[in-house]
This record gives sequence, C-alpha cells and structure tokens, in this order.
Amino acid sequence: MLNIGCHLSVSKGYKAMGEEALKIGANTFQFFTRNPRGSKAKEIDPKDVEALLEIAKENKFAIILAHAPYTLNACSADEHTREFAINVMADDLKRMEYMPNSLYNFHPGNHLKQGVLKGIEYIINMLNTVLKPEQTTTVLLETMSGKGTEVGRSFEELKAIIDGVILSDKIGVCLDTCHIYDAGYDIVNDLEGVINEFDRIIGLDRLYAIHLNDSKNPFESHKDRHEKIGEGSMGKEVFIKIINHPKLRHLPFFLETPIELSGHAEEIKILREAYIE
Repeated sequence: MLNIGCHLSVSKGYKAMGEEALKIGANTFQFFTRNPRGSKAKEIDPKDVEALLEIAKENKFAIILAHAPYTLNACSADEHTREFAINVMADDLKRMEYMPNSLYNFHPGNHLKQGVLKGIEYIINMLNTVLKPEQTTTVLLETMSGKGTEVGRSFEELKAIIDGVILSDKIGVCLDTCHIYDAGYDIVNDLEGVINEFDRIIGLDRLYAIHLNDSKNPFESHKDRHEKIGEGSMGKEVFIKIINHPKLRHLPFFLETPIELSGHAEEIKILREAYIE
C-alpha cells in the first residue's frame, strides 16, 4: 500500500487531523508542532490525541510526521536563538511522547556566515542536549536546497551531523524532492545514482520519510520554492518512479505542495493510481 498524506493543521485538534486525512484518501499526515513562524504551541488534550491514535489504529495509518517550526535555528550566530531552538525541540520531544514511535522533522538551520563547520557543531550540540535514551520519537534532519547559508545542502553535511550525535539510533533523514533537486541532485535524470549516493554516504537505513514536492525553479537553483506535483520543473514521471522504487516504496510520503486540501486529495488519488501494488 502507498503510505501517503499531506500537511494538516493541528489548530482544530489531533482527532480532526485524523478525520481530515481520511476524507482526502490519506493514511498518514504531517503537522507543525506549534506556530511555524513563531513559538506558541497548542495545549495538548490527552483525550484528543487518544482519539487520533484510535483512528490511526482502526485505519492502519502509517507513521505520522511532526515538523518543527521554521523559527528553530540551532546554528544561529545568536546565542539566544540557539537556546530557543534547544528549548523548543526539548519541549516538542516531550509532547511527541503522547504519540509514541512517531517522527519529528526539522530544518538543520542557517549558519549565517559562521561557516558550515561551526553550524554543524552547534546542531550536534543541540541534538546531544535534547535527545534522551528513553524517547520513542525518531528525529529527522531534512535535506535542504542550499539557499543562503543553509546547513544540510549535501548528504555529506547531514552525515557529519549524524556522526557527531551520541544517541545516533534516534536520528534519521527526511528527503525533500524539491530541496535535493534544487541543491543539485538530479533525481529527474539519475534517480538511481542519487539513491546510491545517499546510501553510500548516509545509508538508506537512515531514510525514514520523503517530502514529495515539485519545484518552481530549475535544477540546481538553490531556491526552495515548492510546486504542485507534475506542474514544476521536475515533472510527474519522477514522482511515479520514486513512489514505486524498490528501495523507497515502503516509506511514508508527505505532500507539501502549494494547494488546498481538495487539491491534495486529487494528488493523492493520482499517485495511488500510479502506485504498483
């Protein structure tokens, strides 16, 4: 079965997200843990979360992915911003235990002209501070497009972070198709080569989820602007290859395309029809 969903809003509650997922033909979803452009988090109602978990169990949902806010920058030049990142992730990981064995994704951050190595050092410090042996959540580093001073534009940069994390069994990667294409990994013309390179550098055992996004910009543009599936520079065929690839097809896929829920329902329908059972 194709495990696919899109980004849903937690503002209406956890149970509501499960119900919305079912309405659009999804069997998983992604959500922001808190205001994506701020810091405020919705108070958790344990009964609401339990209702979602029941929906997920009854409908055989795949693993659910939470996303950290964009304001989280673990490698900022500003000490207070780095402290904010540590505090937010620590709090988020506590909250995630209401949904055991889920995934939590974050953007590595921007080193802001301090240099990649310094940025990686700060990210490693945050992860070694917040990760706990008893947590059930796997934290995912997202592949980035290389816009500005982003860390995570290459598989080597992500591997350097992973290598510095003490509790490395708690760390994985979320691959964003738009981001890696914009970063210079040609998954349109050499999907197999990119997969093999990821496996050689990081290891496919570290790949836990995929963001399915077309790109508004051309290859290696370093822009990070998502487009609807098949309507960007990447084209529809590459997504059909990705969801059916023997090394990727078992993973959960999450749409972050710029479209309303009805549009996501149509994208999910198209991709389900293209999936070879």
